[in-house]
Amino acid sequence: QLQLVESGGGLVQPGGSLRLSCAASGFSLVTFTIGWFRQAPGKEREGVSCVTSNGGSTAYADSVTGRFTISRDNAKNTVYLQMNSLQPEDTGIYYCAAQFRPAQALCDIPPTQYPYWGQGTQVTVSS
Repeated sequence: QLQLVESGGGLVQPGGSLRLSCAASGFSLVTFTIGWFRQAPGKEREGVSCVTSNGGSTAYADSVTGRFTISRDNAKNTVYLQMNSLQPEDTGIYYCAAQFRPAQALCDIPPTQYPYWGQGTQVTVSS
């Protein structure tokens, strides 16, 4: 059974950093594009970043460009989201999601393109 599990969330002060992990079980991530998404209270889920199956291409939302970095370790079946210079507006539940794309050159982050989702991890940025 395909399963994604996020971890690494928590409470951090403005300007701080967190690294989120998305671990896959029941399948290999090597043929999947992976995206990170977030949902703040009262807001719609939005795309944050994505990485293609071979790690050759990434994309970021404008709001996180220069602060967040997505990476993947296919040997560990895990994708990471390094988040630096966190701000209160980054608060929300962060989800990773997967779409089967073994030869995708580019990726993008509309949530509707991703059929497989984890349960999410809470990130709170507050002083």
